[in-house]
Amino acid sequence: MSTLISQSVAVVAMNIRSLPRRLWMSLAMVLASAVVVAILLAFLAMAKGFEATMDSAGSPDVAFFMRAGSAAELNSSVMRDQVSLIETAPGIAKDEQGVIVSPELYVIVDGVKKSSGTEANIPLRGLDSRGVSMRKNFSLVEGRMFTPGTNELVVGEGVLRQFSGFELGQEINSGKNSWKVVGVFSTGGNVFESELWADAKVIQNLYNRGSSYQTVRAKMDSNSSLEQIKAYVENDPRLNLDVQTEAEYFSAQGSSLSYMAIFGRVISTIMALGALAGALNTMYTSVSDRSKEIATLRAIGFSHVSAFVGTMVEAMVLAAVGGLVGSLAAYFFFDGLNASTLGGSFTQVVFSFRLTAELLWQGAILALIIGFISGVFPAWRAARTPVIVAFQSGH
Repeated sequence: MSTLISQSVAVVAMNIRSLPRRLWMSLAMVLASAVVVAILLAFLAMAKGFEATMDSAGSPDVAFFMRAGSAAELNSSVMRDQVSLIETAPGIAKDEQGVIVSPELYVIVDGVKKSSGTEANIPLRGLDSRGVSMRKNFSLVEGRMFTPGTNELVVGEGVLRQFSGFELGQEINSGKNSWKVVGVFSTGGNVFESELWADAKVIQNLYNRGSSYQTVRAKMDSNSSLEQIKAYVENDPRLNLDVQTEAEYFSAQGSSLSYMAIFGRVISTIMALGALAGALNTMYTSVSDRSKEIATLRAIGFSHVSAFVGTMVEAMVLAAVGGLVGSLAAYFFFDGLNASTLGGSFTQVVFSFRLTAELLWQGAILALIIGFISGVFPAWRAARTPVIVAFQSGH
């Protein structure tokens, strides 16, 4: 066994030292692997970033009410009398001001993307101080909060990154309505930073919503409160509402971009097939280039296993280097990259590409698969190289 290992190590070292003779073909294999891995990681980082932006917004201790059958806030509706019934539901937390309930509106205003100059939908949320206090990691980073009863709003940091015209002090015209930006807020990078916030009653008046809302958030007083609230809603025919935790709602919304991960894997698989063709050619050329050396080693007592291992390791090393290059490229070019896309309510969600250790591992696995498949057949040929080749001329 020790002899076999030492022989294999010697062949591997010989193969690596001979790479300069095949420099350009070896670099082509490295580049092919790098491109495939980088593209895969770009799509996965996009999907992961969007999912994280949505998931981090939801709280497991906040009950989220929408009209029954509604898929998103935009097409939901909750009447004022239903809000009053929710406020009397069991399991709702209270403080010195009463029940912690936030009825909210969700309307669309126009924005212009900085990157392309095209118009896009931005969500304008109507809420009050209760709703603001229920947002995790909320902080006001510039200016002040809007004054209730006025046409003032605060803007999320994500909107400022992706859209023009929402800077502090700007006047925003939306249809016949005019708003003044008085503050900029952060919520720790989650989906709420893609929104504008203003007083709910002002939005009701300006957008002719009467006394209706679209969603209701309610702070629960214990982990078991959701079942109590669901039973309460189901037993009252006036509450034609669906209720779930806020975390569950945003988790479902975050999965809406999962097709990007699937699309990325499909594209990467197709490209990997092309990379495999080039990698196989590289490795077959490597074996042909070293055929006399391999046969000579066989003639002096090296086993066919050492020739197989040496070729396999060469292929795996080249593919691994390509995977590393692709991972580094994806990290430097895509990790943290800001982007925006349509969310479940047909409004823009600002998010950052997120390249995690799990995704990097998936990229490494893909590179190693390319290396293994591209190496196994040429390695088999190397192992079967006849000894007589060592004594032939012209090699």
